[in-house]
Amino acid sequence: MSTTPSIPTETQNAASQTREITIAHSPDSDDAFMFYGLATNKVRVPGFKFTHTLTDIETLNQKAIHEAFYDVTAISFHAYPYLQENYALMSCGGSVGEGYGPMIVSSKPFTLDDIKRERIAIPGTLTTAHLTLKLFAPEIETALVPFDRIIPEVLAGNFSAGLIIHEGQLTYAHSGLHKVLDLGVWWREQTGLPLPLGGNAIRRSLGEKTMLTVTQALRDSIQHGLDHREAALAYAMQFARDLDENLANKFVGMYVNERTLNYGEDGKEAIRKLLQMGHERGIIPHPVKVDFVG
Repeated sequence: MSTTPSIPTETQNAASQTREITIAHSPDSDDAFMFYGLATNKVRVPGFKFTHTLTDIETLNQKAIHEAFYDVTAISFHAYPYLQENYALMSCGGSVGEGYGPMIVSSKPFTLDDIKRERIAIPGTLTTAHLTLKLFAPEIETALVPFDRIIPEVLAGNFSAGLIIHEGQLTYAHSGLHKVLDLGVWWREQTGLPLPLGGNAIRRSLGEKTMLTVTQALRDSIQHGLDHREAALAYAMQFARDLDENLANKFVGMYVNERTLNYGEDGKEAIRKLLQMGHERGIIPHPVKVDFVG
């Protein structure tokens, strides 16, 4: 009679002591670069196992609001007020535009006054791009379009203009589109601050100690990518839609940098101000209390 080999006690104990942390982020080159260290086990934390899910940011926003599903999730800052009860913001891992950001692009030139009377394709109601657009032009009419379909839809003549995020900020001109307004430039003119676009939120139910440990793990992963840029960029290239290596390197540099390791005081002020203005203008229905971890 055959018997099943027993699993050594120390192996059982190690398995039972390992805590799984679920992480979700966008399938973009900057996020991939950021999580390269953790995703490839170059950065490890004893007692923790990290599993990764990649999906678009609007889906992540909705899942965090309605389910508080992932332990760590990329979010748009516009979504934070709706999930603040279950999540806090990590003090690292954010994408911040230093005088640049989402853009309104069109197939023909528009003045800023004219564009406010047009119907604009947007990538999601909870994106920070949409919040900033509404701060710029509260009355503007919008329509939801998947972010990677906005440029094709504008080129097809289905919309006069589109609000582009991600790599489209570097590729729109190749398609013959015109830049009407860079909202990162507009925001800096209004406030003197960088434009915070997206960050990483961590579930409060993990407890303070685990929240701090996991936040440090992400900071270590970001630092590993910056320290091993060539390898991290090669990994990120599989997510670099329509970008060659030079453009991907430029895009990653825009959104993974020293500011990603730590927002800095002005970065944290910018997050608070963006959400406060959204509330004051009636775009965000309730007050926001921003808590940072790490």
